[in-house]
Amino acid sequence: MLLYMSINPSLQASTPLHSVSVAGAVVREDGRILAIRRADNGTWEPPGGVLELSETVEDGVRREVYEETGIKVSVERLTGVYKNVNRGIVALVFRCHPEGGSEQLSDESTAVAWLTPEEIAARMGEVYAVRLLDALQSERAPHVRTHDGRTLLDMPQAS
Repeated sequence: MLLYMSINPSLQASTPLHSVSVAGAVVREDGRILAIRRADNGTWEPPGGVLELSETVEDGVRREVYEETGIKVSVERLTGVYKNVNRGIVALVFRCHPEGGSEQLSDESTAVAWLTPEEIAARMGEVYAVRLLDALQSERAPHVRTHDGRTLLDMPQAS
């Protein structure tokens, strides 16, 4: 695509650039969900990050969760797709099951905790809390949501 864009500069103006991130909604048997407090801004979020070009989506989820929390996981299923329209980030969130490891801090996290759904709603901003709460709805198809980085947007559905 980049080669084509350099040959056809008019494509550059019309081709949106998006980043793809992955996150794990890691749910324990007792219903508590894994979360981190980010080192860069102090907010509570699900563990996750940018998907690397050379890895599968599932490998990216496992890597990000382990790097940020010390917890090894199995990836169960996609629970949501979330687009930040202001930053061009598409986040894929997967429900995961813990399989080993122990909680540890990283360069990216100043706290790692297993939170109840009520604690998630109280500690996290709306656009992050909804990702974990959506993952608890095990019988629903993946959610598709749009936000501006802070607030969910009610976008019209295509017909």
